[in-house]
Amino acid sequence: MSVPAGDHLKTPTLDRESGALLQEIAAHGGYAYAAMSAQAAAGDMRAAEASREMAWEQLHSGPWHSVLPIWRDAYSMACIHVAKFHYRDGDFKEALRVLDMGLIMGGTLLKKDLESAVEKITVKAREARVSEGEHNGVGKRLVQEDIDMEEVLRILPLKSLFSKIVAKRSALSLEGFLREFFLSGSPVIISDCMSHWPARAKWNDLDYLKSVAGDRTVPVEVGRNYLCSDWKQELITFSQFLERMQSSDCPPTLLTYLAQHQLFDQISELRKDILVPDYCFAGGGGLRSVNAWFGPAGTVTPLHHDPHHNILAQVVGKKYVRLYSSSLSEELYPHSETMLCNSSQVDLDNIDEKEFPKIVDSEFVDCILEAGEMLYIPPKWWHYVRSLTASLSVSFWWSNPEDSTDS
Repeated sequence: MSVPAGDHLKTPTLDRESGALLQEIAAHGGYAYAAMSAQAAAGDMRAAEASREMAWEQLHSGPWHSVLPIWRDAYSMACIHVAKFHYRDGDFKEALRVLDMGLIMGGTLLKKDLESAVEKITVKAREARVSEGEHNGVGKRLVQEDIDMEEVLRILPLKSLFSKIVAKRSALSLEGFLREFFLSGSPVIISDCMSHWPARAKWNDLDYLKSVAGDRTVPVEVGRNYLCSDWKQELITFSQFLERMQSSDCPPTLLTYLAQHQLFDQISELRKDILVPDYCFAGGGGLRSVNAWFGPAGTVTPLHHDPHHNILAQVVGKKYVRLYSSSLSEELYPHSETMLCNSSQVDLDNIDEKEFPKIVDSEFVDCILEAGEMLYIPPKWWHYVRSLTASLSVSFWWSNPEDSTDS
């Protein structure tokens, strides 16, 4: 299905900045890219694909932190050129895939152009599905059954749910949160605080999730967890991810997790379904990031700590969470490597008591985090998380002006 003549993607930032951008790219050795990009702008599809390949190679020429920012903007530019051709030909899925790659891997200069193009194409794709006879019936639920507690206790780490349970408060006021938990640095579950989120009513409906995000490309983690040797990352569509989430016979090595991704910056429809909790403004600090943690039952985040205050909001499904105080770092055997120093060497699912004896009697608190509940995790508190069902949750990180939490 082709779009009408004259209907094209508007890219005001690219139109305004393309000359200066190409000059800077050429100044950094990208003469061939600049030539191909000019041909792409003039209507050459092959040149558009070639320029995207050139920018892609530059993005993978070394460690990510060493890639010059100009090449990230070059990649965004090439993605826009390629997407325009796909849009013209009515290939909306491929246009969205290319634009998502620009959002995920590209720079910031052309982000507004990418986002406006995605918004327009998403509407067109939805209209096309309706015209082709697709419609939403009775929504299939992502999580349909409650958990079997006997089975849960068999799969959880030793001593789970027999130690101290995390404190729980219903509709906790901001003043109460500050006085009882924030200032003392103590975790707490807050219930009855998310009923007004559109996500609570919408995200357990697979038809809804597919309609607003199904064609979008997202980065996922594949494997038992990020500390395992067979762990890897992939780029797949959100519909493909949802299919993997529903698979009942997936081995641990193929578990697929959409973890610690700023999904809501990428997909605005999902961002509209959540609200930043008032608790995230405690201490007068600023919000650092809002991340998605979507995955099937069995996904595990190993024992680790984060530098910021964290509200983990459970939207759909259930998670088991175990927490150790920041004062117990030595007993939890953190990795010595700089990149993993916030992660424990201990596998809580299979503790080697001879190699890690101190953790055996270390005190912890734990809980099952239910849909509609939020968990406050103070900075530097160690935590282990396991999804007990298919699970969609959101984390809000924030820090105070006086916190030295950037390490």
